[in-house]
Amino acid sequence: MDYDVLILGGGIVGCAAAYELSKYNLNIALIEKEYDVAGDVSLLNTIMVYDGLENDDEVLAKLEYEGSVLIAEAIKKFKIPYKKIESIIFAKNAQDNKKVEKIYKRAQERRIEGVTLLNEKDIKKLEPLININIKNAIYTKNTAIICPYDLAIAYGEVAFENGVKFKLEEEVLNLENISAGFSVITNKNKFTCKYVIDTTPIKSEEDISNIRMHYCILDKEIGKGLNKIVGTFSSNGERIFILPMLQGSNVIVISSKEKLDYVMVLERAREVIPEIKNEDVLSYFSEGSFNEEIVINDSALTDGYIRISGKHYGKVNMTPAIVKKLSENLVHIIKCKEKKDFNDKRREFYKFKELSLEEKKNIIKINSKYGNIICVCKQITEGEILDSIRRPLGARTIEGIRKRTGVTEGLCNGAYCLNKIVAILARETNKSMLDIVKDTKGSKILGSRIKEFDSV
Repeated sequence: MDYDVLILGGGIVGCAAAYELSKYNLNIALIEKEYDVAGDVSLLNTIMVYDGLENDDEVLAKLEYEGSVLIAEAIKKFKIPYKKIESIIFAKNAQDNKKVEKIYKRAQERRIEGVTLLNEKDIKKLEPLININIKNAIYTKNTAIICPYDLAIAYGEVAFENGVKFKLEEEVLNLENISAGFSVITNKNKFTCKYVIDTTPIKSEEDISNIRMHYCILDKEIGKGLNKIVGTFSSNGERIFILPMLQGSNVIVISSKEKLDYVMVLERAREVIPEIKNEDVLSYFSEGSFNEEIVINDSALTDGYIRISGKHYGKVNMTPAIVKKLSENLVHIIKCKEKKDFNDKRREFYKFKELSLEEKKNIIKINSKYGNIICVCKQITEGEILDSIRRPLGARTIEGIRKRTGVTEGLCNGAYCLNKIVAILARETNKSMLDIVKDTKGSKILGSRIKEFDSV
């Protein structure tokens, strides 16, 4: 057998499974069809960490709560941006009022600590900047915000450093049972293994999105002073949140099954921030989302095949708990031992903008590339971009660099720095600038050049 375990899919679940299993004396490989891992993580660089309060499904609610605890542990090891922020979720009318009361009662039955039912007077004390009519609300101390991509890439990097082989740009074409294991054929190779963990999406997950997430990133002055996550419950299932971002501004997040255009999204946003204007929105985008069950089919575990499927708004939240349980069951069957030399640390990295003046001077002395600002809006240096490319599981696309560093996320949206980043990536990967892609195959940044130059 080539491998003990083959993980199919390099999303957050696949990376987390690789991390958990890399703690043991196993020969592991992960196969991902794209240029980079964690492609299934939200486009937004800040998401909410839930405590299981809102989830109707008892099993998924428990996974959310357990996952939130494991995430709090992971951020300390991996130095991932994370902030504990309390939440106020309110009702706007009598019908929504009943939903809020039902969720609060359910939280008591689940014994979720730190959850309180508030009246209008209590709300004004906790969050005086809320200036809309509210009947009642749920207050929870258990929520937080995190950068989901940082969590996924940290799992992948540590797994890589502990011996997991990452087979990027390989698409699985065929999977079949063989004697005492499986044969996996990709567009590049043929592998054999004893166990398969399949995290690739099924066709319906790729093609159908029953919920749309809309994001309005706001000017830093809008909602300034809010110190809680503020949101609404709605009887029709629509959800609206003001989410503080790790970078300091706020984002309006609207989840709806209804088809909304930008004007309608802005109208919904005014239900939470009445004074919001069109010019207060720095950036707007939307993406598909799901509220399906996460199915962990390990019924064939003894035969060697495990599938984790389904998409859910709390998938990132639940992932640490899912893979921990799964890995423990698999390791029990395989009967392997933990590695004595397992390294549970992520390689050091620097955010130049966040360093003190003395620290900036010292790092420039060591590497002068940190003194060359490439992204002026976000004050991101050439040194940080080079590190994102050269580190374990380094970026191979513009989107990979953006997610690792934050480049092109400023007011100019990359107008000033994009060509420079393309040139750096081409130089580091020994490719033509014409071959550099945004994220997936066929998403080339440059279609052609008027004249060939050594640099841009």
